[in-house]
Amino acid sequence: MSKEATQSSGNPNFSINSSANANTPTVMELEEILRQNRVPLSRIDEVWPNLYIGDMTIAHDRFRLWKLGITHVLNTAHKMVASSGCQDFYGTSMDYYGIAAHDVPNFDIAAYFYSASDYIHKALDILGGKIFVHCAFGYSRSASLVLAYLMIYHHLSLLDAVKTVASRRQIFPNRGFLKQLWRFDIKLQQERNV
Repeated sequence: MSKEATQSSGNPNFSINSSANANTPTVMELEEILRQNRVPLSRIDEVWPNLYIGDMTIAHDRFRLWKLGITHVLNTAHKMVASSGCQDFYGTSMDYYGIAAHDVPNFDIAAYFYSASDYIHKALDILGGKIFVHCAFGYSRSASLVLAYLMIYHHLSLLDAVKTVASRRQIFPNRGFLKQLWRFDIKLQQERNV
């Protein structure tokens, strides 16, 4: 763990308190932790009670989702190539929420941290609620938003959220998403320490 972060916030209006980022590993350290993950990549995994991450293949398999008891679907690749996701596709058996996130480092996924987290939380707050969060491969976009949810609603640090999810599923948010999560972690730490 680094005592001094090597990243800059990228935003001149965002101040980073050095004591807050002393507890947050650098993006490169997070990438190394993710590289060491030996969990086999599968189509769908439960990464938190009743919270699943998976890929587009599972998203297209309504029967399998129904068998798993999925009540909500969060598609982070909404309107992307090969994404058939919409409320009409799932009918009345599952609630659908789509985010048209691009899996490129300069995409502002942080703009969706709170809305996606609120949707996940509401799904899990319902008796019997189970949510499936997916993107194309269930590797970067969906993982990033699940990490943000764990940070917001369960007060996990980014490191703890990464370790929790990565112990159950192979994930690897792109570097731009990790940087946004890193800045978000520091912001949350500062807010909680006030």
